[in-house]
Formats: sequence, structure tokens, C-alpha cells
Amino acid sequence: MNIFTDHPKPKVKIGVLFLKRKRAGFVPEWGDHIEGLVRGQLKNSPFDVFIPEGKVVDGISMRQAMKVCEDKGCQVYIALQPTMSDGRMAPVLAQHSRAPVVFWATPEKQEGSMISACSLVGAHTFTATLAQTGHPFEFVYGMPGEAQTVRDFSNAVYRAYAYSLIRNGSAGLVGYHAPGFIDMHVDPASMKANLHTELFHISMHEFIDSIHAVSDEAAKADLKKMKQLGLLCEDDISEADLLLSSKYYLCMKEMMDTLPLNALSVRDWPELSSTQWPYLAMARLSSEGYAVACEGDTDGALSCLLGYAVGCGACYLSDWLEHDEHHITLWHGGAAPFQMCQGLDSKVPPKIARHFNNRNPAVVDATLKSGMPITLFRLWHLNGKYLFTAIEGETVEPKRHLKGTNGTGCFDSVDINDYFIRMVKAGFPHHPVIAEGHVKKHLYALMENLGIECKD
Repeated sequence: MNIFTDHPKPKVKIGVLFLKRKRAGFVPEWGDHIEGLVRGQLKNSPFDVFIPEGKVVDGISMRQAMKVCEDKGCQVYIALQPTMSDGRMAPVLAQHSRAPVVFWATPEKQEGSMISACSLVGAHTFTATLAQTGHPFEFVYGMPGEAQTVRDFSNAVYRAYAYSLIRNGSAGLVGYHAPGFIDMHVDPASMKANLHTELFHISMHEFIDSIHAVSDEAAKADLKKMKQLGLLCEDDISEADLLLSSKYYLCMKEMMDTLPLNALSVRDWPELSSTQWPYLAMARLSSEGYAVACEGDTDGALSCLLGYAVGCGACYLSDWLEHDEHHITLWHGGAAPFQMCQGLDSKVPPKIARHFNNRNPAVVDATLKSGMPITLFRLWHLNGKYLFTAIEGETVEPKRHLKGTNGTGCFDSVDINDYFIRMVKAGFPHHPVIAEGHVKKHLYALMENLGIECKD
């Protein structure tokens, strides 16, 4: 993966269940044709696909097939009825899936007078049953292989995966929020009650000891790898500075991989910044798909996790620096993912630099790409419940150069002055998250399954 051009995507393993009938019905040949087309689309999908052997025709065979899928490490189940199956399998399917089941209904044969499949009727029956019993699900309707069906299916799988990641996940917090940033205070009780996510706390002393425990040999090997990225570097950044940044990177990566943590927030100032900022390490990690956040912003890290898990790629945790009627200055200290920034051959290539404020290393000065469709979004808590918002826009050329990460978002369809006041009154913290692409509808569909209120 080229981290300057390619966004990271989660690796999702799906278990595909073709729900059959004990006796023949409708037009079996059409059902076989549809199943063949489905298999063809799945073969070219970005997912690791497993299809259990044997016919799934009732609750017993359903449980057996799902047990095999579980043993194979499947994270999301796909349920298809090429011809209508037995609706009594619906509660069994929901009961044994940790993630929302993706139901894929397919069209009728558009020839002859015979009812060929009733696939949509079957999927409708299953999903209405699940809705009435409180089970979340995803729904796709379309002919296999068509472009819209491919997009809808991928989005549904990623949303189901994101749901399972949040519902069964762990968020790490190093230290606390940055001094005075009470709007980013983490509430483990609200997090558990609303998201079913557990908070794992790490003290600053533990974290600093873990950084120093990274061997010089490992840091040197990582620094050699990092230099191959070709990043420019200010002349007064020393080899020792870069080695410490590699230790930050290796320490946070190992924490997330081994504890394991789905998201990680770190209180970087004043304890760490008095020696070195971890922003270069965070920029590298976020570019690789790790959900990391500075200043102890745990909900911000979870927001980045949501963006990555639903297939949006690496996300940028920004400050809301200033705004006018339709523009927001999307600035922060220097930890944006490289994919969202202007490239090495641009007029303002990303550069390893010193922090604008105390002049300590190591941050990445970079400018967001212009003309990039974006979604600004955020997950946060207020009075014991979680809220979510999103707006869509496009990046434009900034009016002036700024140290750190610099960018301007244009939101032509949004009155930013009005939106800002409404969001602040709802407790929206000062860190919006930016994803590439227009994905508001996609994210809101996930929030609906999670039971999170969306505010426009």
C-alpha cells in the first residue's frame, strides 16, 4: 500500500449463507443462476469469503453452518435467498450473530408469467421479524455484479463490521485529556452503556516506560523503513529525534496490536511535548489505519475508528480553527494521514518539522489536498448519551499557509455559523474528524443500528 495515495481498508472475513428450501419451489433454475452470479461478485470483492458446505434449510442446519463460519473466523454473516426460504430461520440467524446480518435480496426473472424467486419477499419477512424483535441488520437489494449492487453490498458489510468493532471493542487512554480540554473528558460509564465499548486506562508513567523499553535496534530498523517514505525533514531535526519518534511509533503500534486496542488516545502535552511530540508517529499510524488521537480525545479516536471501519480509510482529527458562512479552517498540530495531504511532488509537500508552539520535534507540516470531497463528522457524549453529526463538503485552497496541518473545507449547502452554534449547544467537542468522500448517509445508517441520535 502506498500511504501517500492509497487508503487502508479493514480486512473483513464474511460467512455467506445461501438459505435453501427443503422442497423445490418457484423456479430452481433461476435460483441457481442467481447463486452463480452472487459467487462471481463475491470472488471479486475486497472481502475474505467463506461459504460453508451443505444446505441451510432449517434452524438445525443454520446453527451448524454458522458454527463452521465462526470456527473459520468469520466476522460478518451474509444471508441470501435465491428463492424464498423458511422464515423461521430468522431469529436463529440473529441470535447467533454478533454483528448485524447483511441480507441480500435479488430480483425476479423478468420473463414469463411464473413467480421465479420471491427473494425480496423472503428477505423482507426475515428483516421485519428482526426489526420487531430488536435485532439490527443491513439490507441490500440488487442484481449481482451491477455497479450499484457492488457498492451497496460493500457498504453494508463494512457497516456491519464497524458495528461489531464498536460493540465489542476496547478504547485505550494514555493519561487523561489535555489540560483544560474538559469537552473531551471520557466517561467510561456512558461509553459502556451506549457503545458497549470498554475503556482501558494506561498511566503516563507506564506509557513513557514502554517507550524507553523499545530497543535501539528496533528503533533503528523502523527509522530505516520510515526514511524510505521520502519525507522531507527540517535540517535541525536530528537522528536522535527521529529515533525517539520511531520508539513512539513502535510503542503505540505494539500496544494496539497486543492488548489489543481498537482505538487509542494519548495525552501528549505537557508531559510528552516537553521532550518530543508524538505527531509524526501518529501520522504514520493513522495512515496505516490505526485509530489514534492526540490530547486524550478518546471519543475522537473512536470517531476515527468508525470512519476506518466503515471503509472510509484513514481519518484526520482536526481543530475547528475558524470559520465563515460556508468555510472551516481545518488545522491541527501536525498528525494528519498522508493520504489526505498534498504529495511529495507538490509545492507544499509533507515535511517532518518542529511544533509551531514550543519548537520541539516531531510533527508533520502538511496541507490537505484541494478539490477533495470530504465528510466532517464526530461522535461524542452529553448527559450520559452519545450523539453524532456529519456534513459534506470539499476542500479548497487555503487562503494562507499555516504551520502544522493546514486545510480549508467548503460546505456550500450548510450555514456554518448556524451549524456551529447548534452543535456547540449540543456539546460538540472542538475536534471534528475528516474523512475523504461523501459518506454522511453511510455513517448515519451505522448510527441507526447503533442507536445513536444524529444531529443536523
